[in-house]
Amino acid sequence: MESLAYKCPNCCADLKFDAAQQKFTCEYCSSSFTEAEMKAIAANQEAYSDSRPEEEVQVDTDFSEHTSVYSCDSCGASIMADDNTAATFCYYCHNPVILKGRVSGDFRPSYVLPFQIDRKAAIGHFTSWCKKHWFLPKDFLSAAQQEKITGLYVPFWVTDVDVNGEMDALGKNIRSWTSGSYRYTETREYAVARKAKIVLRGLPADGASHIDDELMEAVEPFDYKQVRPFAMQYLSGFFAEKYDMNMAAMFPRIQKRAVQASDTLLRGSMKNYTTVSVTRSDIKVMSTKWEYMLLPVWFMTYKYDGKIYEFALNGQSAKFVGTPPLSKARVALCSALIGLAAAAITILIGGLI
Repeated sequence: MESLAYKCPNCCADLKFDAAQQKFTCEYCSSSFTEAEMKAIAANQEAYSDSRPEEEVQVDTDFSEHTSVYSCDSCGASIMADDNTAATFCYYCHNPVILKGRVSGDFRPSYVLPFQIDRKAAIGHFTSWCKKHWFLPKDFLSAAQQEKITGLYVPFWVTDVDVNGEMDALGKNIRSWTSGSYRYTETREYAVARKAKIVLRGLPADGASHIDDELMEAVEPFDYKQVRPFAMQYLSGFFAEKYDMNMAAMFPRIQKRAVQASDTLLRGSMKNYTTVSVTRSDIKVMSTKWEYMLLPVWFMTYKYDGKIYEFALNGQSAKFVGTPPLSKARVALCSALIGLAAAAITILIGGLI
């Protein structure tokens, strides 16, 4: 086998043969494969073809000719919009943005999940959430803040992952009973083994480095049944973030999520034991299939006391996530009122005694 004939099935970088390990390794995502594994992967890989349908080439052309990119010199965000939508401020830090020109077709997504929640409905969800939080700053959802609520297509790498998983464990079934004046406990031990080929579909990870990963994971899930092939009209009236993390940079996050999901699946197959102690776990990502798509999020940030608070509303399901800031003045006022009420009650009780 010639190592240069193979690409890493996880991040598409070149594989090199490691003589010490006798494996083909990737220096970018740290994946490694035996010769047998590479033969199996190579047998399932389709040869790359330079020929593309004319329709796909035309979509690339339209994207590069009619998509403007704006750059924020403050936080580094790169915001894309169509010719009819101009960006004047950064959705993230609220500073002015500068028009930088066009964006190359390399950043054209393959798919887009259109917004299902319009601006009016999004503001309504934000308002409903605010009513449940008494100690928000007074101007948290002022008219000026509402203007900065932005419909943003977030760049996501959505990945299908093939995993080989092996797990050994010690399973115990324990039962107790009483007979006469004695209490008996019986413990039966079993050697438990699991070996599985696992296919995970649609694992998402956002490809913008300055968008909080935990916030984007919290706003999931998205229903991919409504995903459409990308077309320029979906950008009309909305903004899109340009990804700055490629597949090789994203692989560690995808790998972590795939391993966690596979681990949960394997452990879940051992529920017929009272207790389970895992003695060996070998979960390995064998191959990945990547799709670059835009997923809809209504985004709002709020600066308070030197800190930026981020809030996100799933533009499909209306799931809302974010940590509210606490107004020190309102907390102090509430504490003072509680103190006055407690003092008044004490005086009243004292007068009655």
